[in-house]
Amino acid sequence: MSLKIIGSGLGRTGTFSLKLALEHLGFGKCYHMTELFQNPEGVTYFQQAERGEKVKWDDVFNGYNSSVDYPAARFYRQLSDHYPEAMIIHTYRDPEEWYESALHTIFMARNLDIRRILKFAMRYPVSRVVQKRFHVFRYNRKLMSLEFGKDLSDRVKVLKAFEKHTENVIKRIDPDRLLVFNVSEGWEPLCRFLKMPVPSESFPNTNSRDEFLKRVDIVGKGDIIPPQKI
Repeated sequence: MSLKIIGSGLGRTGTFSLKLALEHLGFGKCYHMTELFQNPEGVTYFQQAERGEKVKWDDVFNGYNSSVDYPAARFYRQLSDHYPEAMIIHTYRDPEEWYESALHTIFMARNLDIRRILKFAMRYPVSRVVQKRFHVFRYNRKLMSLEFGKDLSDRVKVLKAFEKHTENVIKRIDPDRLLVFNVSEGWEPLCRFLKMPVPSESFPNTNSRDEFLKRVDIVGKGDIIPPQKI
């Protein structure tokens, strides 16, 4: 199966909302970081990509028509070359708003609070699923450092990296296959870009901080992340 849509936007730019929107529009299953926690064996492919090795991307995305969020967004260049017919959607939001959101979600997940660490530690010896997911947690920690540096409290440096990522996407992707998209704009620009009719349902606005932290707890317990639709 070939990816039809590749999301290049970083975490906390509306990637989960975009995942739900694409699935609602009929593009099939969308690969997101949550998918990697459901199938943690897939982390080996992204580690290969990190080392510059050849990756069997068709195996990674078997059963998926689109991808958004980490870790796939980090490799948007490789994926756009591998799937030359795919359209690229770059989710973006106000940098200051993004930083505040990231600080209390994806950055926090890199350094879990003591309560969550203890819960994770209690499940680790007895749950094979948790043991596998631990490798995804470790890779996620590495991702944050590679993308933004080790000091995530350095707002200026982190915001510079955030802006640079968008600049690189715009510079490296053919404008005919690229949409820079703020999910607050709703269905219209997305559907116009994809040549799809606008649904009657409201555009999804999901994955708040509380929802994100609930998913972290579910992942740490080894439970199945419940599917979500509009």
